[in-house]
Amino acid sequence: MSGDPAATVRLVRHATLLVTVGDTTLLVDPMLAAQGADPPVENTPNQRRNPLVDLPPVDLDHDAVLVTHRHNDHFDDAARDRLDADVPLVVHPEQVQEFESEGFTDVRPLERELAVEDLRLSPTPARHGHGDLASAMGPVTGAVVRGSDGTPSIYLTGDTVWYEGVAETLADAQPTAVIANAGGARFREGEPITMDGDGVRRVREAAPDDATVAAVHMDAINHCLVTRSDLRDAVDGVTIPGDGDVLRIE
Repeated sequence: MSGDPAATVRLVRHATLLVTVGDTTLLVDPMLAAQGADPPVENTPNQRRNPLVDLPPVDLDHDAVLVTHRHNDHFDDAARDRLDADVPLVVHPEQVQEFESEGFTDVRPLERELAVEDLRLSPTPARHGHGDLASAMGPVTGAVVRGSDGTPSIYLTGDTVWYEGVAETLADAQPTAVIANAGGARFREGEPITMDGDGVRRVREAAPDDATVAAVHMDAINHCLVTRSDLRDAVDGVTIPGDGDVLRIE
């Protein structure tokens, strides 16, 4: 394939992405700790220290940051220490004050369409689990990222299970690409709190036929029990990048 792509999405690790449209790069959900720096997520069957793997050798230069929610696997102490205090930081509206209390000076609530450099970000609904557990997991957002000319459109689901909010977003946004947080994260009790193979399959079926659908959020945190290998066996037509891989969005 020749020529420059309209956009690129690089998976750094887990849900940490570098989304580049035009001249603007958005760092998404930075979890930047070294392998094994953090304790395992409790009440799960796989009690290994997190992250399970180290960061790949990726240039993390960025113009702005999107944090879909404040769980440690999406914004950790290493990211807090490494990010510039004045970086444009786009966050869930309910979490603005927490970021400001940590010294960030340009915190922007994603409550409606928001312009960041030459990007336009729109919030999308997300449900981080089922029933009471979803409420206990706290607020989370997804986002549709577009260039200044409206194309391409990249739907970042954030941490969510498959439900009507995801289906409605796919129908309304008709995205060029979808990045789904998979991994089937779960505790010893209850249903998964992120998409498993069935959820990713439903995304693929509901997305535009010509859309790129990619699944991330696997093989890096101890309570994500659906691996890349599992997902490859469960779904067709879905890209499953490795850490450091780049997706070209045409």
